[in-house]
Amino acid sequence: MRGMPPSLSVPEASLLAQSWQLFLRAERKSPQTLKAYGDGVRQFLAEFRNGVRVAALDPFHGYKTAIADQLEDAVAVLDAFHVVKLGTAAVDECRRRVQQETTGHRGRKGDPLYGIQKLLRAGAGKLTDKQWTRLEKAIAARPEEHLQVWIAWSCAQRLRAAYRHRDPAQGRKIAEKILASFPTCPVPEIARLGRTLSRWSEAFLAYFDTGRSNNGGTEAINGLIELHRRVARGFRNYDNYRLRMLLVGGGLDTLIPT
Repeated sequence: MRGMPPSLSVPEASLLAQSWQLFLRAERKSPQTLKAYGDGVRQFLAEFRNGVRVAALDPFHGYKTAIADQLEDAVAVLDAFHVVKLGTAAVDECRRRVQQETTGHRGRKGDPLYGIQKLLRAGAGKLTDKQWTRLEKAIAARPEEHLQVWIAWSCAQRLRAAYRHRDPAQGRKIAEKILASFPTCPVPEIARLGRTLSRWSEAFLAYFDTGRSNNGGTEAINGLIELHRRVARGFRNYDNYRLRMLLVGGGLDTLIPT
């Protein structure tokens, strides 16, 4: 974003490390050549690392530890996609639990909660009038028991609202209310989500102070890389690996001789 300092996501750092390891496996060079290359890589990484000011990451403590060790001057930001994913997973876990408690079996065709499982994964703003009716009807089928699902879904929508708010300052206020209320929620899945977010509170709130930093772009590129690496059954040659990934990602601006 305009005016923002350089940022680094975990997939980018991982790709740099993978490229170095792939080079070591593929090239049959003398120890002296490898040492010279390694010194160059380490110098480049040191200069690159010193320029990183924001690091977006998944809610995994291994990444957090790595950033604290190697990017001590960077601000860690919890990636929005993964936070919303945690909220959606909490709703799904709540739905399955209530389904078991009320029916004694997993979801089946005709069960009210089973019929809205996909709706519970959607944002409220994307639901049509017909879908809203289906959702309300399913909750009303057993209002006392299904109320927990409604609460869980409403909490997940608050997470989405914090990220989607046009004003980052207002979004941060919603996020602060989430941190204060979720851990004491009577729905166990939401309370657990609240405790998780509380442990990551600084990185969670940093999203609203760093120009909405996230690793969406690099996650998309990393997904393409992983897909085509699997299709190719692995690469042993670094040059082939690099060219294939540039081709996949649209990074080739010249024609390859045939």
